[in-house]
Amino acid sequence: MDKLDGQIERVVFRNEENGFCVLRVKVRGHKELITVTGTVPTVNPGEWMAGDGEWFTDPRHGRQFKAEKMRMSKPDTLEGIEKYLASDLVKGIGKEYAKRLVQTFGRDVFDVIENSSGKLLKVEGIGKGRKDNIKKAWDEQKSIRQIMAFLFSHGISTVRAFRIHKIYGEKAIEFVQRDPYCLARDIRGIGFLIADQIAMKLGIAKDSDLRARAGLEFCLGEITSNGHCAYVRNDLLSRTGELLQIDLEIIARGLDYSIEAKRLIQRADFQGRDLIYLPKLYFAEIELAKRLQTLGKGKHPCPAVDFEKALAWVQQKSGITLANAQRNALKTAVQSKVMVITGGPGVGKTTLVNSVLMVLKAKKMRVALCAPTGRAAKRMAETTGMEAKTIHRLLQFNPGTGGFVHCADKPLECDVLIVDESSMIDVVLASQLMDAVPLHAAVVIVGDADQLPSVGPGRVLQDIIRSKTIPVAHLDEVFRQAATSRIITNAHLINRGKMPEFPEEGETSDCYFVEADDPVKALALVGKMVKKSIPQKFHFNPLDDIQILTPMQKGELGARNLNVSLQQLLNPRGDEVERFGITYRTGDKVMQTENDYDKDVYNGDIGRIVSIKTEESELVVDFDGRKVVYDFRELDELVLSYAITIHKSQGSEYPCVLIPMHTQHYVLLQRSLIYTALTRAKKLVIVLGTKKALNLAVTRSESRDRTTTLSERLKEYA
Repeated sequence: MDKLDGQIERVVFRNEENGFCVLRVKVRGHKELITVTGTVPTVNPGEWMAGDGEWFTDPRHGRQFKAEKMRMSKPDTLEGIEKYLASDLVKGIGKEYAKRLVQTFGRDVFDVIENSSGKLLKVEGIGKGRKDNIKKAWDEQKSIRQIMAFLFSHGISTVRAFRIHKIYGEKAIEFVQRDPYCLARDIRGIGFLIADQIAMKLGIAKDSDLRARAGLEFCLGEITSNGHCAYVRNDLLSRTGELLQIDLEIIARGLDYSIEAKRLIQRADFQGRDLIYLPKLYFAEIELAKRLQTLGKGKHPCPAVDFEKALAWVQQKSGITLANAQRNALKTAVQSKVMVITGGPGVGKTTLVNSVLMVLKAKKMRVALCAPTGRAAKRMAETTGMEAKTIHRLLQFNPGTGGFVHCADKPLECDVLIVDESSMIDVVLASQLMDAVPLHAAVVIVGDADQLPSVGPGRVLQDIIRSKTIPVAHLDEVFRQAATSRIITNAHLINRGKMPEFPEEGETSDCYFVEADDPVKALALVGKMVKKSIPQKFHFNPLDDIQILTPMQKGELGARNLNVSLQQLLNPRGDEVERFGITYRTGDKVMQTENDYDKDVYNGDIGRIVSIKTEESELVVDFDGRKVVYDFRELDELVLSYAITIHKSQGSEYPCVLIPMHTQHYVLLQRSLIYTALTRAKKLVIVLGTKKALNLAVTRSESRDRTTTLSERLKEYA
């Protein structure tokens, strides 16, 4: 093999997932910079590179050096040191301070930062705050680089090193060597298969008990991420056996060990099947059932109401005549301590909630309003004229305990809690919310049981209704004003398993179908409609008013591809940074993909990128007026959101919704999906795709059923 060494002038390209990079290197004896390609865990301008490989000529890019192995070391030339410090390796330095540091300390600068950071105060412009930040960032990147090198040596992506360091700190390598499967449990984005690869390289046997236990927990975790709260024992053993390709006896032994160690729980269900639970889901179902039944007992906190007088007063004050079902629900709301209000669009859920609020406020009741997402809470505040919070913000995260401030020991200060968009709430969050309701208080649970169930485990709203142990007000009469909207009438048609009706050519409507058989042409048509046709005809802003809702992430008409295409169309220029395979640009619409309690942003929150600070390696997102700062290494929490999946749209409302519906999406097409998508629109819906795909969605009545036992537990504790 040939050898090559030199100073890295520029990192032209780097794939964060696999470490592949294209470098421009200054090599002695060569006038021009040399292009070097290869794979390395970390790389920064200014570093010294030594590589073994071979020369070849690329037909497009000319002569290059392809390195089989590359070793990086800190630079020893003043020019190299300056470049190295100016890269985004250490936050807080940047080009200007790199120059000053090298001028002041020369080749000793690395030693000064590492061992005598107090001397940094001699440099003009560096005060105590910046000095502390530089030292902290230096120590952190040193530790992260060690972790990255370790992970990389085991043949996996280094992209999660920052996250691993954040969770395990200095002991990361020790933890991984002791039990590599901890990565699959604790680090988002590192699944069992990657952890298993590391385990094999560390010498853990294929048929080891450790691997069997980790495989079981991984399989059950995957099952619960699809909405189940538990799984039948024998089915779990079979599924794990297929994954691990080892004897079922070893897996059964691993399962018994995990049950004995209380890492998993086995209980017979009400049909006599042995179900296996993750402990947090088992206890969440039990605590939620107990709490709902406990809250339902006793006297309503609202003083006695002369219902007929109250009804007449509400109708006179609001100028609205309530339908029979609404009247009965209003009566229940001031008498029953726990109740459910359910129904589709246009049936008067909002009118009913406002009527309930009028009576409660007249009786001086303290009412708390909440919803699962920021957008749903904002809409609730707009329709009620009262403050409404997300459930997470209402409960207040406590970083010290990792739980919520409000719980049974410190309940919410309210007499009545009204929860909207409850179809979205998973069993764990529902349990935490009800735990925080004071025992004297009443609870009104509002939601559409025909919407998609929660992304997380459980089907809380449906199970409460099915249990028949809690009063339920079913609203099903579509009001005259709502009945003029094709969005609403089509939603109800879909819910009954009938095809939606679209206008004839030339007829105006709020719900259209556009035929587009070919996915590639459909993609181009989406772009044209969002950028030109819809804004011109209906006067909607492409960025603020139009939301594309698609059934899935993958494919030409999946969220990922749509986002790349729409970013290029709607926001082609601006400051940008590329991380995790996504280009983030100032002005982009982005969505948070996980709950980040430190930042107080949650899965599904949508915002706009307002600035990208390259020197500080930071990006700032505006979420409804609140600016949140992300380190570049945290950008895997954000995705572009010009297009989002229908699941992610739950609890939100948009002026205009465009829904690509193609047979490409076959596996996910179902009635509750198209119903949910349609009911997200306030003013306009356009379904774009094929009638065949739409018909498939409408006729598939139920998504895969979920294994839950909340309904039975509610009966048990009634």
